[in-house]
Amino acid sequence: MTPGFRHPALFYSGAGDYLAGTVPFVLAGLAAGEPVAVAVPPENLAILAGGLGAAAGAVQFLDMTRVGRNPGRIIPGVLRAFADAHPGKRVRVIGEPIWLGRTDLEYPACVQHEALINRAFAGRDAEILCPYDTDKLDEATLRDARATHPLLIAGAREWASDEYDPDGIVARYNRPLPAPPESAAALAFDLDSLAALRRFVVGEAGRHRLGESQRDELELMVDELATNAVRHGTGTGTVHLWACGDRVWCDVVAGGALGDPMAGREPIQVDADRGRGLLLVNHLADLVRVHTGSGATTVRMCLAVRLDEDCG
Repeated sequence: MTPGFRHPALFYSGAGDYLAGTVPFVLAGLAAGEPVAVAVPPENLAILAGGLGAAAGAVQFLDMTRVGRNPGRIIPGVLRAFADAHPGKRVRVIGEPIWLGRTDLEYPACVQHEALINRAFAGRDAEILCPYDTDKLDEATLRDARATHPLLIAGAREWASDEYDPDGIVARYNRPLPAPPESAAALAFDLDSLAALRRFVVGEAGRHRLGESQRDELELMVDELATNAVRHGTGTGTVHLWACGDRVWCDVVAGGALGDPMAGREPIQVDADRGRGLLLVNHLADLVRVHTGSGATTVRMCLAVRLDEDCG
C-alpha cells in the first residue's frame, strides 16, 4: 500500500462500538481540514449523525442503500466523485456497502467492489473506513473483509491483515451467473441488427411494465454494450430479457474476455473511445453483475419497476 492511502475494515458490535470506531475517525479528519463523507445505511447514518452532534453539519451524508444499491456504482459515483471534487486535499470516507439484507446475487458485486477500492485509490491521498457488523454478518463475509482490507480495526486494536488478497477475491467471485429462465426473450445481434435489437429491447421493456424513461434507460444500456461488443469484441452477441417480481433483468452476452476488472468503475471522459458503456450501465442499473471468461463475457443488469411512472 502507498503511504497516502489507507483502507481499514472496522469490525463493530452494536451502536456503542460503531460510534467508538467512527466518531473519532470523522473528528480527526475535520480537525485536519479534510473533507469527510459518510455513505452508510440509514440506521447507521442516524446513529453517527447523533454521535457527532454539531460536527455533523460539516460532513456529507449519503444513504448507501440508495447511492450504492448497485455496488458497481460506488467507486465512480460515490468514492471517486467525492475525492475528485476536492483536488489537492486528503479526503476521508466511511463507506458501508455490505449489510444484513444484501442478497446472494448482490453480494459478489459487493465484495469485488471492496477489493477494487485498493486499485481505484492506489497512489491517492485518502482514507476509506469500511464498517462490518459482527453481530449480523456471517463468518464468510467477515473472512472476505479480511481479504479485501489491508488493515483491520476492532475496538482499540489495529493490525495488518495476514489474509489480504484483493486480486484473489476478484477472481474468486468472477462466478458464472445462473442461466436466464426459459421464459426469457432472446435475440442475437451483430453490426447489421443493432437497430432491430433496440426495437426488441423497447418492446420487451414495455411488455414488462417499465415506464418510458426506464425503457429509454434500458435501450441505452443495451445499445452501449452491444455496440461495444461489435466494435471491440467478436462482433456478435445475444441479449436475454425477462421479468421477475418487480424487476426487469437483461443479459448481454458477447464473445471475448473482459481483461480489466476496473472497467466501468472509473470516471472517464464522456467522449472516451472505450469504457463508457459499462460505466453508464453501472450508473443507471439497480444491480450489475459481470462474469468473464476466455470465451465470453456476460453483463447482467436489472431495473426495479418504478410504479409511479406510466407503465403503459
